[in-house]
Amino acid sequence: MSIRLAPAVEELIRTLSALPGLGPRSAQRAAFFLLQNRKGALDELASALNTARRGVGRCRLCNTFTEGDICSVCADEDRDPGLICVVESVADQMALDASLAWPGLYFVLNGRLSPVEGIGPADIGMPQLLKRIGAGVEEGVLREAVVATSYTPEGDATAYYLIDALKKRWPQLRVTRLARGLPSGIEIEYTDLSTIANAVYSRRDV
Repeated sequence: MSIRLAPAVEELIRTLSALPGLGPRSAQRAAFFLLQNRKGALDELASALNTARRGVGRCRLCNTFTEGDICSVCADEDRDPGLICVVESVADQMALDASLAWPGLYFVLNGRLSPVEGIGPADIGMPQLLKRIGAGVEEGVLREAVVATSYTPEGDATAYYLIDALKKRWPQLRVTRLARGLPSGIEIEYTDLSTIANAVYSRRDV
């Protein structure tokens, strides 16, 4: 007979396995580690999760994670407010910013379009993005919007939809996309920083 785990342990493994990058076996290892070191690791994890649940929200302007109304990037007066880079995730934002190639601001989508999974424009925050860009154009501040979605089928579909929406609404706005220096089919967050920087510097009009 195979060993049956306690229901609470099975539930912990099931919850952990739902996280990106954790399959059933790695989730099981993580659960056993936490339980074996429960005086330290389990309490620290529980505390961190509770703190994040209570204190972390979305930036009112760019939709990234923040503990305040506006994130540190949007509040940074050294950033160029005339440039906005649209990314799929906070992980992509962090990767682009770590390249030190982008001097402007960001808008973080809630993923990318996927009709097969029923994910449409409203689900990824497109209305909020258009509102943000519209405000920048009307104020005469925004000069360029860079579409920095990944070069995957879903990322391309999201880019085409966004580019079309921006050009129809604000034909005077320069709209660019990261150069094809990014390998096809790869996520931005997993791309090396020099490649990201080259893609930013070589961005093209669309």
